Amino acid sequence: MSELVDLVAHLFDSISQLFTLVKDRFSTNVTESFTSMTPKQWIRLVIIVGAYALLRPYIIKYGAKHQEKQLEKQFAEEEARQAQISPNQLRGEIGIPEDSDEEEEQAETTAADWGKKARKRQRNMIKKLLDAEEKRLQELQEDEEDKDIEQYLVADD
Repeated sequence: MSELVDLVAHLFDSISQLFTLVKDRFSTNVTESFTSMTPKQWIRLVIIVGAYALLRPYIIKYGAKHQEKQLEKQFAEEEARQAQISPNQLRGEIGIPEDSDEEEEQAETTAADWGKKARKRQRNMIKKLLDAEEKRLQELQEDEEDKDIEQYLVADD
C-alpha cells in the first residue's frame, strides 16, 4: 500500500514539475519576444493587428451572407422535393399504396418519412374509405333501379 502512495506522490511531483517548466518557458519566451523586437517588427505587428480589427466585421458579414445564400438554396431544393406532385394526384385518382420492397429501400431518414406501421394504417384507412364510397355508390344505383322498376309496378288508374 505504501508503494502505491509513493508512486502517486512521485507522479504528482512529476506533473507539477512539468507544469512549472512549461509555465516558465512560456513566460520567458513571450517576454523575450517582445523585448527583442525591432521597430520594423513592431510596425509589422501593429499593421497586422489593425488590419484584423478593421476587416473582421466585413469578413463576418461576408460569411453570414454566404451562409444565408447556401441555406436559402438548401430550403428551395427541399421545398421543390416536397412540392413534386405525382400524375395520379393530378388526375384525382385515389390509389391504394402497395407493400413493396422499393418503399423500404427508398426510406431514408428525413422528416417526411413514416414508419412501417404508419404506412399500413394509411393503406387500411384508404381501403376503408374506398369500400365505403363503393358501398354508397352501389346503394345509390340500387335506389335508381328500384325507382325504374317501381314505375312499371305502379298501376295507372
